[in-house]
Amino acid sequence: MDQTKLIHLLSCVQQGQCSVEDAVSQLQYLPSEVIADACIDHHRTIRTGRPEVIYGESKTAEQIAAIATAILMRKAILMATRVDRMKAEQVRALVPGLQYHEKARILVGNVREPDITTCRGTIVVLCAGTSDIPVAEEARITALSLGHPVETAYDIGIAGLHRLLDNQHLLKMASVLIVVAGMEGALPSVVGGLVSCPVIGVPTSIGYGASFGGLAALLGMLNSCSPGLAVVNIDNGFSAGCLAASINRKTEH
Repeated sequence: MDQTKLIHLLSCVQQGQCSVEDAVSQLQYLPSEVIADACIDHHRTIRTGRPEVIYGESKTAEQIAAIATAILMRKAILMATRVDRMKAEQVRALVPGLQYHEKARILVGNVREPDITTCRGTIVVLCAGTSDIPVAEEARITALSLGHPVETAYDIGIAGLHRLLDNQHLLKMASVLIVVAGMEGALPSVVGGLVSCPVIGVPTSIGYGASFGGLAALLGMLNSCSPGLAVVNIDNGFSAGCLAASINRKTEH
């Protein structure tokens, strides 16, 4: 159950359209569910607006499948990140109906179409080079799965600045920008100087030796001369997608 459904349920009780007993029945599940190897936070969406998400990289297919089954039983959105293709196929054999996004390495289920009435606008994801696309896709699928419209422009790094300028229509339409870059990580600084909306920089581990596995891009973004640039950790497209969704979500009154 998310916050919207909770508000609707309580409104029905207030208006006499739902009995207290029926409401209690719908709320009877405990916030947490303990299964083998996991304690699942089913009320995370109510508190934060974001569902419980499975980090799949160090989990077995069987562990992911067990957690996914428990989440899907509550009709909640399912996301499992950092899942390679072989493991994804094993999970899908155990839990039919899941969709796998290979570039993003994300498994999803119960995902709804974006609802523009609950969003401030469109999240735009940019990335500097083709090698950065997996991280950009992780950000895109995360934001999309959380119910937000997303547009993209990839391989538009500052080594060919005209490619960025050719996409100014996307910069103007964005309510939030996620900008993914490796090497020296300069693209978010350039973008930050062109727009008035929030910009989230995502450093990637792409680059030669002196990039130190993304540390150079991370420090470049943290030291940006474009004020107000938010920066997440190296290769963390998931966190960028979550932050963008929080910014883009309309506040409940």
